Amino acid sequence: MPRSTRPVVHYMATRPDGTVPPTCEDLARYAIAHGETVTTVNLADHIGETIDHPSPGQKWYTDKPFSYFHMYTRPGEILERIDEGWPVRLFVVEARGETGNWGGHHYPYWLMSHQVHVVEETDAWRAFGHRGEKVLATIAQLPDLARHTYDAWHQRLTATHAMDWWAHHRADYSRRRAALTAAYELAGDAAAKAATGAGATPDAITAISRRAHALVAGQLLHDRIRNGEYEQSIRALLLGTQLDTPSLAAV
Repeated sequence: MPRSTRPVVHYMATRPDGTVPPTCEDLARYAIAHGETVTTVNLADHIGETIDHPSPGQKWYTDKPFSYFHMYTRPGEILERIDEGWPVRLFVVEARGETGNWGGHHYPYWLMSHQVHVVEETDAWRAFGHRGEKVLATIAQLPDLARHTYDAWHQRLTATHAMDWWAHHRADYSRRRAALTAAYELAGDAAAKAATGAGATPDAITAISRRAHALVAGQLLHDRIRNGEYEQSIRALLLGTQLDTPSLAAV
């Protein structure tokens, strides 16, 4: 029997109010600075509808602040072009009419069109990939992050290149680089804020932020760093299973 193929799902991320951000933030800032209006569309107002782009640009060039509808098949990369960062809203859409792609590195997880059908709004955590729910749950726990045996743990983290080799390359390979970058920012901010509020020293704040970065990397890439005893030890190192934080290390 032929193997069934999984249907391709296309996603678009919006600002929290449901409006689509510019395809080029630099062009948008330039236009606003010169008194021009940057057009957009609110996907939340058109669920179940097919909508045309309000002011389409040339196919498929970024020649206007908002040139085309920009869809992703790999939601773990969708935050790469959201300058406002988190939070976002996420919508499932279907391209209509002619579509395009820049090819190369972006194929096949980018798709452009001047018309889309807005299928539904979906869980925003999917913007971090299929492990996004665990990543955000981990970040929510970071204010309670314990501080124990950081020196030995950090030495091991550095020696194994767990962050700069393993996490970096596995995120690239699985198309979760943007998700990892956003998770790092959210985790670092949450950890530093909590540590500062508790009166931690600058060195302790740095250590806690580093721990937060490793923890979300371990969660986000849990299914990508898994083969063999050594890889599993790297994953355990990122999750901090040897530190006194059992609740945070749980899968």
